[in-house]
Amino acid sequence: MNKVILMGRLTRDPEVRYSQGESSLAIARYTLAVDRRFSRNNQDGQTADFINCVAFGKSGEFAEKYFRKGTKIAVTGRIQTGSYTNKDGQKVYTTEVVVEDQEFAESKNANGSNSGFSGSAPAPAFDAPVSSNAGDGFINLPDGIDEELPFN
Repeated sequence: MNKVILMGRLTRDPEVRYSQGESSLAIARYTLAVDRRFSRNNQDGQTADFINCVAFGKSGEFAEKYFRKGTKIAVTGRIQTGSYTNKDGQKVYTTEVVVEDQEFAESKNANGSNSGFSGSAPAPAFDAPVSSNAGDGFINLPDGIDEELPFN
């Protein structure tokens, strides 16, 4: 199985090109800075990995329209490897994530940016009273809820 899930921030605005032909296809390329978990053995001092991603078609158009440098996004996709010979005759190996799904990982205002997608809606509020044992992390359900809980 080849499945990748990433969450990180765009290092720059996506670079978008369109394929040639009758029905052109958007191809968006961007790099995600993905924070590493703390490691005591981190000798090189690097705290993030920079992952190249490519999105095709509608996903590429979406990235072009709404994603900007610094935007925090979540991506699912698959790893794809390849190679080519550069102008100096050296073989160069590539690894990138082919995006299958991408979405915002925080609200527009969370990173202080005024650019990007403006169609996000706030999550519905649940106004249940906090239990008397506030430190236990549980809440009391309001009276009148007749729905079954999703667990046993």
